[in-house]
Amino acid sequence: MTEPRAEGSRVTISDPSVMRALAHPVRLAIMEHLSSLPAGATATECAEIVGQSPSATSYHLRELAKAGLVEPAPSRGDARERVWRSVAASWTVDAGRTTEPESRAAESALIEAWLAREVERSREWLRRAPDEPAEWYAAAQLADRQLLLTAEELTELNEAVSRLMEPYGKRQRTDPPAGARTVSVHYKALPLD
Repeated sequence: MTEPRAEGSRVTISDPSVMRALAHPVRLAIMEHLSSLPAGATATECAEIVGQSPSATSYHLRELAKAGLVEPAPSRGDARERVWRSVAASWTVDAGRTTEPESRAAESALIEAWLAREVERSREWLRRAPDEPAEWYAAAQLADRQLLLTAEELTELNEAVSRLMEPYGKRQRTDPPAGARTVSVHYKALPLD
């Protein structure tokens, strides 16, 4: 894993052991939650989000800390309370173009776990969509579009989409307007055969 950069930065994960540590649904959920909170959260607070006991969540937090993805955060005044925070606002995976089986397997396991989480979110939306308020039902979107691009154009498109989403990031948006909800934007841009 590369060294985390300044606040708001993205950590690039390239170490297979770190990828394996993160390739767990509960750990992905914990990382997502902590990445959205600059001040961090306790194991008990994370447990409420991920649907696990505080002791199980504490175990997962320690494993994430061993992998260098989370760290202790400043105390909120209660010395008995242990607060954790993400080392960066976001992360990306890059095993490189290696043919090393261990790296490829670790990268694949992590991406598969992340994709399974995103597919389940889409299914959950479909289950509850009929009960959503009309404005949220109309605003939600599942779409697919095929584009014809060069690698350079794809890089430019990815950077432009990232810039468009940046001001709405849960971590950055400390005073959202009334009625704002957490929204999952699953963006992928992959060349097809």
